[in-house]
Amino acid sequence: YHSTLSKEYHTQLSPPTPPGLTCVWSEVNPSHSNMSAPPHPQPPAKGASHAAGDFSYVGIDAILEQMRRKAMKQGFELNIMIVGQSGLGKSTLMNTLFKSKVSRKSVVSTPEERIPKTIEIKSISHDIEEKGVRMKLTVIDTPGFGDHINNENCWQPIMKFINDQYEQYLQEEINIDRKKRIPDSRVHCCMYFIPPTGHCLRPLDVEFMSRLSKVVNIVPVIAKADTLTLEERDFFKQTIREELRANGIDVYPQKEFDEDSDDRMINDKIREMIPFAVVGSNQEYQVNGKRLLGRKTKWGTIEVENIAHCEFAHLRDLLIRTHMQNIKDITSSIHYEVYRVRRLNETNGQPNAQPPNTLVNPQQANGVAAQHQVLTHEM
Repeated sequence: YHSTLSKEYHTQLSPPTPPGLTCVWSEVNPSHSNMSAPPHPQPPAKGASHAAGDFSYVGIDAILEQMRRKAMKQGFELNIMIVGQSGLGKSTLMNTLFKSKVSRKSVVSTPEERIPKTIEIKSISHDIEEKGVRMKLTVIDTPGFGDHINNENCWQPIMKFINDQYEQYLQEEINIDRKKRIPDSRVHCCMYFIPPTGHCLRPLDVEFMSRLSKVVNIVPVIAKADTLTLEERDFFKQTIREELRANGIDVYPQKEFDEDSDDRMINDKIREMIPFAVVGSNQEYQVNGKRLLGRKTKWGTIEVENIAHCEFAHLRDLLIRTHMQNIKDITSSIHYEVYRVRRLNETNGQPNAQPPNTLVNPQQANGVAAQHQVLTHEM
């Protein structure tokens, strides 16, 4: 009965068969039909080769290829803020990370360099493409930070800028006619440059990271690490880790956000290297027949990507090759979510709303997500 209906249904929908041609309808699976192939066949999806020999194959794994194609069409966004006093090589390191001129000083040339009277926030965006993958990179510079005699409250303009980006994203999100894809200007990562003093953190360093680590992912780096001996560098790194622990400063990757034992194992190794002792350079030199980025001295060449010379390679892997998506996920699901819940509480007239700097454990993080769903339902 089903076969008869199927034949009649196809006969009604199909155009009349021209004279001299014979149309043969198959009652087996369409994938094994004798019908002619279309003039422009589509390339088989990943895993299609399994279908011919394995009848138990469903094809669920093809979702990975679908997600890859969609992501490639949309492209990616990454917003990095660099903070530190002048002369620590912030612009050079950013240019070294992305192997192109992406820093503010590389793009904007001024007739004379001057120290801003107050902290200025300057953003430069670039469209970068590598092997067909497009990414919009935004580098946010903070000239004037830590360059004055009185640096009291110098972190406030930076805190305000980060919260302003959260507010801008929130307003786009709650619009009735919101965009299909909201432009993401939220700061995903803040690279904090520590001067290579070899002693300990300055009060300014402690105060900044204490306040900003609750609203953004902070990655501390020791700038111009080639000015320290290996013994001085190891001692300095150990001292900084102890001070971060003593002051309750959680830098990225935060231990409470490890998803499973595998992540914890990988992130523990990263946490043992924090802060990263890095060297940046845009100059290429010939070393053992190879062209390498480095800094030339009387005693030899410091190779930027040689892990025996500095930890630039580990920093690059963290920011780009292994943890980029995780950095963005924590920004969206933790830092932005805390800000969002606080603003929605204020809108709903709840004066005792949770402030944005009180998220200290994963239980609170899960509570934020649950509260967000309740508030969204109420609105």
